Amino acid sequence: MTVSLAPIRSLCLAALVVSALTCTALAQTPNTDPSGETPFSSMAIARDAADACRVPRPPADLAETAYLRNGYRAILRILIAEEALASENCTCLLEQFTWDQALDALPRFQTSDNPRLPFKVLDLYAKADALEAQVVEACEE
Repeated sequence: MTVSLAPIRSLCLAALVVSALTCTALAQTPNTDPSGETPFSSMAIARDAADACRVPRPPADLAETAYLRNGYRAILRILIAEEALASENCTCLLEQFTWDQALDALPRFQTSDNPRLPFKVLDLYAKADALEAQVVEACEE
């Protein structure tokens, strides 16, 4: 007695196709609540005042690598903190600075002639953190 597996294979194939189509349909249908918003658009967290004055991530076209962009971000943080300390200003000075100023300040922070590693980012972070802590301390007095 031989049993034909063809009907079983056909049923398995049909079940697979139906489940794949169902998954595709569900993936393409956005999940919305009654207000019409997708769940993640309503999960945005409002920035507090401290974040509003935080130096943003640099634009991708600022430098070729993330290492360089992070270094320029740290340089900009240093420049802002130095100005705040020098002027004894406790207001946000972020709007007074540009990415070009960070690029122009490179010679001051350069530790190597290697164009791909012109500075030590971790050292720049440490300096920026220390200066920002001084600003916070001076402004709390």
